[in-house]
Amino acid sequence: MQPSDTRPANRDIVIHAARLTREAFAPFGDVIENPQPGVHPSSIAKSSQPLPCNGVSANQGSAIKFQHVSRQLNLYDQAPSRRPGAAIMSIFRCAARARIPDLLPATAPIQTPAPIPAGTTDLEPLPSAFPVTILERHPFTTQTFIPFTANPNNRYLVIVAPSLPLSPPTPSSSNEKETTLPVPASSPPSSSYFRPLPGSGKPDLRRLRAFVATATQAVTYGAGTWHAPMVALGEKGTEAMDFVVVQFANGVALEDCQEVELTDIAGPGPRLGDGPGERRHVSVKLVPMGLRMAKL
Repeated sequence: MQPSDTRPANRDIVIHAARLTREAFAPFGDVIENPQPGVHPSSIAKSSQPLPCNGVSANQGSAIKFQHVSRQLNLYDQAPSRRPGAAIMSIFRCAARARIPDLLPATAPIQTPAPIPAGTTDLEPLPSAFPVTILERHPFTTQTFIPFTANPNNRYLVIVAPSLPLSPPTPSSSNEKETTLPVPASSPPSSSYFRPLPGSGKPDLRRLRAFVATATQAVTYGAGTWHAPMVALGEKGTEAMDFVVVQFANGVALEDCQEVELTDIAGPGPRLGDGPGERRHVSVKLVPMGLRMAKL
């Protein structure tokens, strides 16, 4: 679909990417990972301690089943077209669009953007930033990205934002043409999906978050959660990362996916700039993995 038309805004926003954890990502969706990778299935029968994620012994004791690690949601019965959504599975091959910088010797002629934590004083980080120009959401479905790679060193960038609340129309905005994007009214009463729906507002860039995920982590974006198109990390032009993607869809473009360009954000809710004609750029700062782990 074509990104919605909005008004330019000004003053740059720079956020730092953090390590992806289930707790930090919970407002936006689910992080899917093995909660106890060091536990062998054979040890379950000998232990009286409960496992996380409703872990139970399976396959005649040769496996551990961690249940309900992520909830899928299909709200297409509330879509304006009333066209039902079907479960689909795709493979996305995503070219690397940014890289996590390396730690370089302190003698290298590179400016250090921030103090280096104790224990890494002989190294300096090469800064890297990824420009965020567009966000999208899938209002009537969850969407799960599962890394499909044998390389344990692969990383990807997850960028999300909550929705702005809708404001009543004002005289100054009554003449503006604002596209009303279709969204579901509510979750089904019997749904086991406990995350509240974010509503129909545009993304709130003041609360934009970014996370670096590993090859052993999958993510489920909650229904209606604003997020950036997948950003694989690595050398541009040479590296790529594959994902299995699971979601529902009905083939109606505006019901399957809605997009906004961040250089053109406006509409109901708080403005990003102080007036028309202003522009704001959004970027995510990446730091070397050693520094990231030391800071968290």
